Amino acid sequence: MNRSNSLIFMSTTSIKIKFKSFDHRQIDAAAKKVILLARELNVETCGPVPLPTSRAIYTILRSVHVNKKSREQFESRTHKRLVILKVSPNNQKAVTEKISRTQLPAGVWLEIEVN
Repeated sequence: MNRSNSLIFMSTTSIKIKFKSFDHRQIDAAAKKVILLARELNVETCGPVPLPTSRAIYTILRSVHVNKKSREQFESRTHKRLVILKVSPNNQKAVTEKISRTQLPAGVWLEIEVN
């Protein structure tokens, strides 16, 4: 195999970024911020892909001693988004560090997975 053909099949690594938050507006703002940062670094992006929202329902008795039928329910929803970045192996470390150091809105969790 000659040298010119090896440059055509240059491999790329994918960086999967998962966002989690209780507020969907904050998570959309964080995903938009990361996508704009990736465009500045000339990285190919895919997303944000909305993932299923998980719901947790908590039932609590209103009265401590009597009235078992009187209950109150609370719910918390966790919204999730996925952004996939396709990066060359040379830029992988720089892009990952730049994304992890970005200031995101309060209440947004970030999980970075490199393949």
